[in-house]
Amino acid sequence: MTMTRRQFALAGASAAAAIASRSACASQPASDAPGGDAYAPWRDWAAEEPGARHLVHSAVLAANAHDTQPWQFCATSGRIDLFADESRNLGAMDPFRREMHISLGCALENLVLAARAQGFAPRVAVDPGSVKPDAPGAEPRHAATIALGPASPDISPLLAAIPRRHTNRGPYQAERVVSTEVTDQLRAPAGDDDAVGLILLTDSTARADFAAATIAATQAIVGDTTMIADSDAWFRATDAEIEAHRDGPNIRTAGLSPTMRFLASVLPAPSPEKSHRYWLDQTKDVQLATAPLFGLIAVRDLYDREQAIRAGSLWQRLHLQGTLLGLGMQPLNQLPEMVDRERQLGKPPATAKALAALTGDASRLPTFAFRLGWPMRPAPASPRRTLDSVMLPRGCPA
Repeated sequence: MTMTRRQFALAGASAAAAIASRSACASQPASDAPGGDAYAPWRDWAAEEPGARHLVHSAVLAANAHDTQPWQFCATSGRIDLFADESRNLGAMDPFRREMHISLGCALENLVLAARAQGFAPRVAVDPGSVKPDAPGAEPRHAATIALGPASPDISPLLAAIPRRHTNRGPYQAERVVSTEVTDQLRAPAGDDDAVGLILLTDSTARADFAAATIAATQAIVGDTTMIADSDAWFRATDAEIEAHRDGPNIRTAGLSPTMRFLASVLPAPSPEKSHRYWLDQTKDVQLATAPLFGLIAVRDLYDREQAIRAGSLWQRLHLQGTLLGLGMQPLNQLPEMVDRERQLGKPPATAKALAALTGDASRLPTFAFRLGWPMRPAPASPRRTLDSVMLPRGCPA
């Protein structure tokens, strides 16, 4: 869920050069109003007929790491099975598949909301065990089963936010506080769960410490060529690439102003060094500097599958609630990602210690970090794959 670096780099060249070349530009920038097939799932959601396809349609509009959409579904009589699509992993950015399973939890939350509205009583059974794959591979990995028993329709207010929820990576209104009344409404979806909980960093010192630690984590990622390469592999630079892949971050979703988005689309890509520096500066000067509030979702076991999925479900509920309130929300997961990377490389757990200092409780392990506030401009939609591409045929894998 950390933003791809190159999308910022594309906006980093000088405005003067872009203005001089504007009339002669031969490139084809992404349009301001997405109308391509890659965005059709957002437009068509309300028209989908009730049934299993509508439930999956709701699921695929969920938040997910780097817009990898790492899910597959199998619908049979009375149930839907959810699988982790191992072929869509993030490599060194998510070596233990923790973020992949958080993404599955986001999809599961949307599916459950839609199922209840259709008159089902969804019973979710998450496969026990670790998110870490036993062996490298690309086969779908069963994650959960959703049994669909009959019930009276139960339409949550969050349902209406499903097609409106988008990650807002742009600037927020830094001087406009998030009131206690609003934070209370955000705490409500978290409930009273001992294993998976919400931490809002309302204290100014805690917010400053979070920002400083996130900058340090961003610098560490910039210095890790493997992590950056695995992240950048998902970037889609043109409309043609967006339509071909229907996934991944792109210029339109980077939080840039319309002018900067145009400049990014017409200028040659700068060097990787400048690209990574621009991402670091954007994180520091825009995303961290303008956010009035940061939050963490913490678990007791970072690599427990059920807790990871429940953390994703909680983030989805929070984001849907924030959408109804008019908030902008964006994951800032550099810190949890560096925890995984340090563990993978056998390095001292410096980032884990920094996060423990933020929570004040070494048993509460942040698995997800985010910012929220009142946005300066609306967030655009991200591309989505077709339903047929994520729905497995009958005869689900074991």
